[in-house]
Amino acid sequence: MRMFPSNTIAWYTAKMFVVRSAAFLIGLIVILESLDLLGESGKILAAAGNGEAELWTYVSLRVPQLVQLFLPFSVLLATLVTLATLNQNSEVVIFKAAGISAHQILAPLFIAAFVIAVGNFAFNEAVTTRATAQLKAWQDNEYRRTPAASTPVQESWVRGGDDLFRATSVAGVGDATLLKGVTIYDRVDNRLVRIVMADTAQPVADGWRLANARSFDVASGTVKTAPTLDFASVVVPRQFTTTSINPAFLPLWELRPQIAEQRAAGKPVDTLVAAAWHKISGPLSTVLMPLLGAVAAFGLARSGRLFVRAVIGMFLGFAFFVADNFMLAMGNFGAVPPVMAAWAPFVLFLLIGEAVLIRTEE
Repeated sequence: MRMFPSNTIAWYTAKMFVVRSAAFLIGLIVILESLDLLGESGKILAAAGNGEAELWTYVSLRVPQLVQLFLPFSVLLATLVTLATLNQNSEVVIFKAAGISAHQILAPLFIAAFVIAVGNFAFNEAVTTRATAQLKAWQDNEYRRTPAASTPVQESWVRGGDDLFRATSVAGVGDATLLKGVTIYDRVDNRLVRIVMADTAQPVADGWRLANARSFDVASGTVKTAPTLDFASVVVPRQFTTTSINPAFLPLWELRPQIAEQRAAGKPVDTLVAAAWHKISGPLSTVLMPLLGAVAAFGLARSGRLFVRAVIGMFLGFAFFVADNFMLAMGNFGAVPPVMAAWAPFVLFLLIGEAVLIRTEE
């Protein structure tokens, strides 16, 4: 069985689908960005020296986020309008009378949606990640033109076994790592037995060498001091030098090595793994939209149920988005494995869409 029994019909339906997808996307972005700009313009213009140019800068940084968020919605709406139009004009009846199956009618839409998904993935990773990072930094600086004069040093907390390490600052990497303002909570079976404080700490074999150490024994209440003290611990320098990662700021090809680094440092990576897989499954969700909206294409238009079919297709599409966000949240909480969090909604609604299509039309 040929995928496209007629190249003319395939091009005709694909063109209708792509044009409507672009129209819905542009319309949604114009409306939503206008509303968003109304809310943010006051904050932007409140910063000294900001004017119209900064408003356009905000728009240029915000639009990629809107494209990433609303492109699947636009494809869903375009699917419903395209298929409902074909049905209303009895073109679907003509296609089926010519021996074209439901899957063959939808095949051009699947191909077009896959091309859109590939373009969306490339755009998200090359443009949206960079724009999101720049916008976040700008917002954190209250939309001022120049960055903050200084960035406060943030303390670092690390756990190794039962022990907790706190350092007010970290410098260097590997064997040259230097911790300053060190506090170690020495615990046995989750019971605090000793608190060790030191001016600095450097890695040595099987632990850390502390300088100007003060040790408080919880049981006896005594304090001991020593110019140097070797503290045995499974904590390694990499646990301090690997920084927190926001997946929205990194493209997939940079995120995966960062995940490997975090895993090697013994830090939890389930949330990052789920986000990395969702960078693929998210754009690929556009391929599902023709299948979920296919219910609007079939059935006699004169039966008066075309609107009901369109509503059912919209319900299936929005149910997918709800399930996708829910599973991603469950993955972030660690309730489900990362791969399941990213791919379970896609597989589930693929099966649902295929079952509905085969049961009703094939």
